[in-house]
Amino acid sequence: MRCFCRPDFADIGVMSGAGMYIKKDLQISDVKLEVLMGILNVYSLIGSFAAGRTSDWIGRRYTIVFAAVIFFAGAFLMGFAVNYWMLMFGRFVAGIGVGYALMIAPVYTAEVSPASARGFLTSFPEVFINFGILLGYVSNYAFSRLPLRLGWRVMLGIGAAPSVVLALMVLGMPESPRWLVMKGRLADAKVVLGKTSDTPEEAAERLADIKKAAGIPAELDGDVVTVPRKESSEEARVWKELILSPTPAMRRILLSGLGIHFFQQASGIDAVVLYSPRVFKSAGITDDNKLLGTTCAVGVTKTLFILVATFLLDRVGRRPLLLSSVGGMIFSLVGLATGLTVIGHHPDAKIPWAIGVAIASTMAYVAFFSIGMGPITWVYSSEIFPLQVRALGCAMGVASNRVTSGVVSMTFISLTNAITIGGAFFLYAGVAALAWVFFFTFLRETRGRTLEAMSKLFGATDEDDLKPQDGATKDKKQLEMAGATN
Repeated sequence: MRCFCRPDFADIGVMSGAGMYIKKDLQISDVKLEVLMGILNVYSLIGSFAAGRTSDWIGRRYTIVFAAVIFFAGAFLMGFAVNYWMLMFGRFVAGIGVGYALMIAPVYTAEVSPASARGFLTSFPEVFINFGILLGYVSNYAFSRLPLRLGWRVMLGIGAAPSVVLALMVLGMPESPRWLVMKGRLADAKVVLGKTSDTPEEAAERLADIKKAAGIPAELDGDVVTVPRKESSEEARVWKELILSPTPAMRRILLSGLGIHFFQQASGIDAVVLYSPRVFKSAGITDDNKLLGTTCAVGVTKTLFILVATFLLDRVGRRPLLLSSVGGMIFSLVGLATGLTVIGHHPDAKIPWAIGVAIASTMAYVAFFSIGMGPITWVYSSEIFPLQVRALGCAMGVASNRVTSGVVSMTFISLTNAITIGGAFFLYAGVAALAWVFFFTFLRETRGRTLEAMSKLFGATDEDDLKPQDGATKDKKQLEMAGATN
C-alpha cells in the first residue's frame, strides 16, 4: 500500500532559513517576522474545520487532492510576492491547504490501513514530512547564494512542486472503505478492504464492524444500499455526541485527542525547527552558511529517527514509545536551556562545552521528538474517534495543534526577549514534563485494535453507548417496542 505526504512538509524547513532573508529584504521588524512565520497555523484552522464536511461530502481521497491544489496556489503567490502583505496573503491561501491536509491525511491513512500495520502506515507520511523539512533546509542552503531579492522567493516558490506530486499520487489510491460504507457503496468498500486487509477473513470482519459503526444492519447487503438516516440533522447529532452531551468514554476520547495535539506543539518543536538558525546563532554560530549547514543537520536527524519510529509503532506500541520520547525531550530541553543560559551569561567569550551541549541537545531533542511525539500524535488522534464523529474530532485535534503551534511560533522571539532564549527552553521543558504526566494518566494503548473497538478501550461498556440518541429517535423506539408488546 502506498502512503502520501502532506503538502505543507517543505514550508517549515523553508521558512526557517528564508525568514532571515525576508527580514533583510523587506526591512520588517521581529514582530512582523514572527507573525509571518506563525500565521499559517492560524489560517489553517479554516481548512481543518472545512475539511471535515468536505471529506464527508466528496470523499477522503479527493479532499487530499483539493488540499494540494490550494497549497500550490499559496506557494505560487508567496514565490511571486512583491511586498509583505502579498506574502501574508500567500500564507493565508497556503494555510487553508495545510489545514485541509493536516486533518484528512492521518484520517485517510488510518481508515485504509489494517490494524496490524496502522501505526506504521499512518506514521510513514511523517517520513516524507521530515524529508520535506530537510529539503527545505537544503534549498535554503543552496539558494542562499542567489541575490537577496530573488533567493527567498525561489525558496518559497519551490514549495509548490511537492503538492503537484502529491495530487498525482493520490489519484492512484483507493477511497476510504469507511467513507464508501457511509455512502452505502458496499461493493466498492469490499474491493478496497480486500486489497488492504491481511486475509479475506479480516476483510469480512472489518466490513461487518464498519457497517455496525455506520448503523447499517448486518443482514443488509448488496452492491449499493441505502444508509439509514437519523431523524435529526446529521451535523447536529455529531456535535451533540462529541461536544454538547458526550458520554464519559467520549469525553475521555476527546480530551485525549485534544491533549496530545496541544502538548505536541506546546513542548516547543516549532521553536526549534522554525527558529533553529536563531537558536544556533545564540549558541555562538554567526556565519550564515554555517548556520544553514548546522540547520541541515537538524533535518537529517529528524528524518533518520522518524524512520526508526515507523518500524517500532506496531511492535513496541504507542504508549511506551510516547512516554520514552517525551522523557528524552524533557532532558534535551533542559540541556539546551542550560547551554544557552551559560552562553548568554558570557556574551564576550566562547565557551566550547556550552556550545557543544546546546548543539547536541538540539539534535537529541528533535531525535526524541521524531521517535515518538511527532508521529504518534497523528496516529493516535486519527484512530481513537468513533466513525460517526471522526471527521469533527480530528478537525478539533488539528485546531488544537494549529492554535498552539501558532502561539508558540508567533511568540518565540518576544518570549526570548522577555525571559532570554535559555529561559524559553526551560519553560518548554516544564510543559513537556506536564505532557508526560498527562500521557501516563490518560492515554490507553491502541496497538493492534480495530478502529471500531476503540470506544470500549476508553470505558464504553457497549459501542452504542457512544451514540446518544435524540428525543425523536427515542420516541420512535418506544413506539416500536409498544407495537411489539401489543
